[in-house]
Amino acid sequence: MSTATPPTTPPATVSVPVAAPSAAAPRRSLDWRVRFMVLSLIWGFSFLLIKVGTNGYAPFQVTFGRLFFGTAVLAVAIVTKRERLPRGVRTWAHLAVAALLLNAAPFSLFAYSEQTIPSTLAGICNATSPLWGMALSLVALSEDRPTRRRVAGLGIGFLGVLTVLGVWQGFSGLDYRGTAMALLASLCYPIGWIYVRRTLAGTGRSNVSLMGSQLLVATLELALITPLFTTLPRSFPVVPLLAVAALGALGTGLALLLQYGLVTEVGPTTAQMVTYFIPVIATAAGVALLHENLGWNTPVGAAVVLAGAALTQSRPRRPRRRSTPDQS
Repeated sequence: MSTATPPTTPPATVSVPVAAPSAAAPRRSLDWRVRFMVLSLIWGFSFLLIKVGTNGYAPFQVTFGRLFFGTAVLAVAIVTKRERLPRGVRTWAHLAVAALLLNAAPFSLFAYSEQTIPSTLAGICNATSPLWGMALSLVALSEDRPTRRRVAGLGIGFLGVLTVLGVWQGFSGLDYRGTAMALLASLCYPIGWIYVRRTLAGTGRSNVSLMGSQLLVATLELALITPLFTTLPRSFPVVPLLAVAALGALGTGLALLLQYGLVTEVGPTTAQMVTYFIPVIATAAGVALLHENLGWNTPVGAAVVLAGAALTQSRPRRPRRRSTPDQS
């Protein structure tokens, strides 16, 4: 049973504390590269599924359904692995905050944003999480020292954001509210990650147990919030309902299990590279299946964002020790 230790750098899509790789990790029947690509596809298509879901249901209803089906998948995993849920009021209080920052808030913000912006733009906004994480970690984490390369990556990344948004056109045709919600959603992830790192790291509980508990709390939070802002739908369109179910079962439940397995097997640095595939897949899915318009500045800006994000996650190489000649 691995301990819940967060990764050394905040991946854009991490929504639970994840474990450090273990030398005794069991061998997987499916190669990690295959699971890596499956995870990339699942999370890349999540923005398309959100768009389809909001065509039939209110944003809070989409988020509630997503969390409900995701929690169901994690509940099956917990029962199968015979895991125990965390104990202690303090732990559950921290899980409630983490659930709000890493699940309930960003999922709802993305659902609301995609009512007015393309799924392609939402996917690219999600890719800015490493940039926000870099900026926040310099303030909140004293051990995370800035380097010239990482600061340069931060600047390059935000130039990419401005390119995507078309700053030279005065943001003409841009839906400010929807874009701001998507960017705020991406900001929630590093804030939540820093909170988890400070409060839930080293609790001694397995990741599956913590993941399931966090999603359960997030589902309860949405169960309380949703009736306050929406009414029961008069009809249940099948296609949007299937999209919400897939978004929860695959894009939340199964995806988190895949991410947990990858981090355990190949480490957080390799596992977090999935972040750079998500906007590419989200853009391709939005254009090909939803026929969303794509200007030249969107893919160019996205490439610049990803380049900057990659620089912010880089670490200086440790100098090699020089071998001393034998004096004997």
